Amino acid sequence: MQTTSDASLRGSTQTIVIEAGHTERNYWRDLWSYRELLGFLAWRDISVRYKQTILGVAWVVLRPLLTMIVFSVVFGRLAGLSSGDAPYPAMVFAGMLPWQLFATTLTDSGNSILNNGGMVSKVYFPRLLMPLSAAVVALVDFLVAAVLLAITLVFYGVLPGWRILALPLFIIDALMISIGVGLWVAALNVRFRDFRFIVAFGLQLGLYVSPVGFRSAIIPEQWRLLYSCNPMVGVIDGFRWALLGDATPLYLPGTILSVALSALLLVTAVAHFRRAEKSFADTI
Repeated sequence: MQTTSDASLRGSTQTIVIEAGHTERNYWRDLWSYRELLGFLAWRDISVRYKQTILGVAWVVLRPLLTMIVFSVVFGRLAGLSSGDAPYPAMVFAGMLPWQLFATTLTDSGNSILNNGGMVSKVYFPRLLMPLSAAVVALVDFLVAAVLLAITLVFYGVLPGWRILALPLFIIDALMISIGVGLWVAALNVRFRDFRFIVAFGLQLGLYVSPVGFRSAIIPEQWRLLYSCNPMVGVIDGFRWALLGDATPLYLPGTILSVALSALLLVTAVAHFRRAEKSFADTI
């Protein structure tokens, strides 16, 4: 079907073609065209998080700080685990920061479709924008908490060397993992409303299974590559290597495995999300 606009009103003739399959073929173009909506959704959530809460920024800082204190006491003092040549609180904080980025991105992006059900059922736009906007908000939280990490490193006299230049690569790796899992969760949450409870339990368990409160070097060498099948192991080890240097050596096979798994996870998650989003409006 073709419609021609009135030249006297617009100054020129414009033809709009509506045809089957247009949305599917132009999905990525539409995603770019709606980039302002991505900014709006992210800014809306940031405003709510930092302006309309009692703790605001304090909560973003207190959560990793309190976790660092608890883990330092439990794993460092009581369990007597070694932190190598790095101060135990600094080691824990350097592991807690990427985990918080992962957990926040996964949780918020996983709930993004359900939380915006009114928009999904009434207006067309690439649904992928919602999980991506949640990742942007989580990245802002990460940058705020990173200031406290910097203060902690200065307090303990730890000055990162040239390795800190690799830190953005590990941040990207963490985002790939969290967005990939978040897309799977977002699609499953629409179909199975109680799936969010499984995710919450999984994150709670993963915090203790991942090397947040301890070094992955304590894992026996013959099991370490298998342990690295948890892609967040490579991310956390990479953060510590970039920030603490030789005090926390990098396990290269685990890092390579983490990048490979995160890329595979993201690609499959996007493909599944795009198939599932066609029925979001009907299911919600």
